Amino acid sequence: MDMRPVIVVHGGAWAIPDHLAESSTNGVKNAVTRGFSILANGGNSLQAVEATVRILEDNIAFDAGHGAVLNADGDVELDAIIMDGTNLAVGAVSCIKSIANPVMFARTIMEQTPHVMLTGSGANKFAEKMNIKKVPAEELVTENAVKEWEQYQKYKQSVTSLFNTERMHDTVGAVAIDHKGNIACATSTGGITNKMVGRVGDSPIIGSGAYADNFIGAVSTTGHGESIMKVMLARKVLFNMEKGETPQSAADQALEYMKNKVQGRGGLIVVSKSGEWAARFTTKRMAWASIANNILNYGLNPGENFQEKFDLNM
Repeated sequence: MDMRPVIVVHGGAWAIPDHLAESSTNGVKNAVTRGFSILANGGNSLQAVEATVRILEDNIAFDAGHGAVLNADGDVELDAIIMDGTNLAVGAVSCIKSIANPVMFARTIMEQTPHVMLTGSGANKFAEKMNIKKVPAEELVTENAVKEWEQYQKYKQSVTSLFNTERMHDTVGAVAIDHKGNIACATSTGGITNKMVGRVGDSPIIGSGAYADNFIGAVSTTGHGESIMKVMLARKVLFNMEKGETPQSAADQALEYMKNKVQGRGGLIVVSKSGEWAARFTTKRMAWASIANNILNYGLNPGENFQEKFDLNM
């Protein structure tokens, strides 16, 4: 099979404020460009989504890795997942600390252990054994994350209120199909500000935060994690596609179902086995970008889709 490669990325579905709009848009455009260059040069989809998400984890504009938010104790706890659609291999981590690129560690778990997920202190011990680089916790904490955490502490705000679920930062992800038709996805997050210590959201949960299957497609989700887990949002999109829906229709139906069933909002990116893709969301904004057929698409606001001709040398 000789497919035209496609890659789609997101930087989180939430009420992105105006002062972060440009950095969020530029961040996803830069990440998708770097990821597509891997595909264009013969790399596979798994390599592309890992590299793309690592770029987003290194960008403080996003809630993952270096831009992660703080839990109730003022610490950073990170979650991530990566999945290979060729054989349904999965690696995931949750509640890990002092690792700047959780998606890379998730891939290590997928390839070097018989397990799907490691969590907490056990995961960090395995990271040391595998020589996964540790960084000082303060390296992952931005000034904005500290200020936001202090506001929550001052006003004792609940992370479960609708107001906060619309405001909070959330998650990065990527889906891709390579020239051989192999599909992969990855999702990474720092969670939600002031979350309970030990809280795990949807991002590292197979079928909720991500799913990939060569016979259907791949999805990476973002939004209110507890809602996404209740409806298994990523797998629900693919179920809809198995029934014959297009990626956009499948995504819209799944997001509408989540909103009606559990009053949850969020977003997702999806690519089908034939290379069709979509980026859809029910929050105020979601930064996303894609490259397909040498066209760079990107957007931030509902209904927005800017296009630029993609130049691999740019």
